[in-house]
Amino acid sequence: MEINIEKEVIELVKEVGEFILKERETFSYEAVELKSFNNLVSYVDKQAELKLIEGLGKLAPEAGFLVEEGTVPQSESEWQWIIDPLDGTTNFVHNIPAYSISVALAFEEEVYLGVVYEITRKECFYAIKDKGAFLNGKPIQVSASKLLEESLIATGFPYHDFGKTGTYFEILEEMMRKTHGVRRIGSAAVDLAYTACGRFEAFFEYNLNPWDVAAGTLLVKEAGGTVSDFSGGNSFLFGREIIAAGNVYPLVLEIIKNKWI
Repeated sequence: MEINIEKEVIELVKEVGEFILKERETFSYEAVELKSFNNLVSYVDKQAELKLIEGLGKLAPEAGFLVEEGTVPQSESEWQWIIDPLDGTTNFVHNIPAYSISVALAFEEEVYLGVVYEITRKECFYAIKDKGAFLNGKPIQVSASKLLEESLIATGFPYHDFGKTGTYFEILEEMMRKTHGVRRIGSAAVDLAYTACGRFEAFFEYNLNPWDVAAGTLLVKEAGGTVSDFSGGNSFLFGREIIAAGNVYPLVLEIIKNKWI
């Protein structure tokens, strides 16, 4: 498949981002639905997803779709668009930045193109396999810091599966004691993008879905970082746990591996 379509994908994502931003001006909480406990969705998510599907389908008709809101059935195609039309819906609903669009094009479990658009700041992060990572057209790199005591760490909190919160809080406590601090922005795609450009030294979270992380993992890797699951393996796209970091990756992995069972 021809994957040199990043300009067209970026243009489409920005257009959908403008739609989301415009809808936020008049958005009412009455439009919110619950997919499950604490899992919010609205017509904005669904319409944004449909707009992305329509546009991306024209760019690569042979690719199928893996999408958060289920507006089309999951395809068995080897090539797939993996889409989160509004990552950070809870932030959007409460009118709190940040929230984003995440779009990735993958062959089986290998991502070849990734775009994360942080809508409120109009920051477009994108990466192409073996060609680097960029923010609004300028190359980006992960943080050069090798010390936890110089690091700012990003994470997310579970909103429905609380079975491992005790262990997670132990990890958080050690991170808080050994770093500049821990931040919870509320959009995993943004966390990964910020790790890719060095704003965060590392990001970790569990109970994530492929559409939350597909584009962002390519950003981090193409920016010189490392991505793994909590055991240091490669099951981060579908394995529901992820560590992404620059030079502090071995230190972060060690803390998590020692506590996560």
